[in-house]
Amino acid sequence: MADPTHWAFPSELQPKSGEVAFDLARALDSVVALRVEVPEDAFTASILGTERAGNGVVINDDGLVLTIGYLVTEAESIWLTSHSGAVVPGHALAYDQVTGLGLVLPLGKLDARPLARTDLQSADLDDDVYVIGHGGRGHALRARVFARREFAGYWEYLLDEALFTTPPHPEWSGAALLDGNGLLAGIGSLFVQEADGDDVVKGNMFVPSELIDPILDDMLRLGRADRPARPWLGIYTAETKEGIAIQGLASGGPAERAGVRLGDVVQSVAGSPVRGLADFYRSVWRRGAAGAPVPLTIAREGKVQDVTLHSVDRSALLKKPQLQ
Repeated sequence: MADPTHWAFPSELQPKSGEVAFDLARALDSVVALRVEVPEDAFTASILGTERAGNGVVINDDGLVLTIGYLVTEAESIWLTSHSGAVVPGHALAYDQVTGLGLVLPLGKLDARPLARTDLQSADLDDDVYVIGHGGRGHALRARVFARREFAGYWEYLLDEALFTTPPHPEWSGAALLDGNGLLAGIGSLFVQEADGDDVVKGNMFVPSELIDPILDDMLRLGRADRPARPWLGIYTAETKEGIAIQGLASGGPAERAGVRLGDVVQSVAGSPVRGLADFYRSVWRRGAAGAPVPLTIAREGKVQDVTLHSVDRSALLKKPQLQ
């Protein structure tokens, strides 16, 4: 199939069938393109946009697509395109805010073969790995894993372990990360830049695909993971020497309603000092499920004050997908 976007990685960066230990053609067939439209009045429209594009990976014989959740959050319409050129509508079946993963159900026959998954303990990540986007071998990239570690995102998101690869893939959203045996190890989430001495490493962050396994049945049956929703505060943060700085506020969210301001610095949660962004999130989530009050001590313009935020379930603010 001709490359629909008229670009390709240099040949030396592309995996080649004779050089990999798996069926490369099958892997390329498993990755589909997503085109998503979101209503203008959606909660996430101002942050993530109303037109979104990325990738997804077929994971079973029914054509179920695993992708990164922010692509399909509040989706009004989804179109899936296979490597062979088949185009079918899709339904945003589920989005899990804890893992960041999403599922899309094709509403027609999707000409794509499923890709088997692996877990981080079994994955072959020591040598070359492969980042596969929709569009054939020209959109497939040989890479290496340069870090496996905790990741804390500024939008109240935390992974105990994430995978970081380099060089970066320019169309990382929902892309497949394959281990050396061609098994799915991760789903593309972010572009990252990290200091390494005097150099800067550019790459991508991947959510381990194994995180879908314990919740897959719930997602298929309920449209969500069967666990209590975490308390959400409606803040966008940065880790500083002084504490957790508030750099953004969700309009009408718990933090804004409680009088939190841009530039405030969180020093403690319920009297316990916070030691980094991950510790801050875990301290908030230990307060209970969504709806729990969250007492914070904040510094503002040289003064320290206490404020209590009444957390909510973030999913309650999102538009629910309608079956097309």
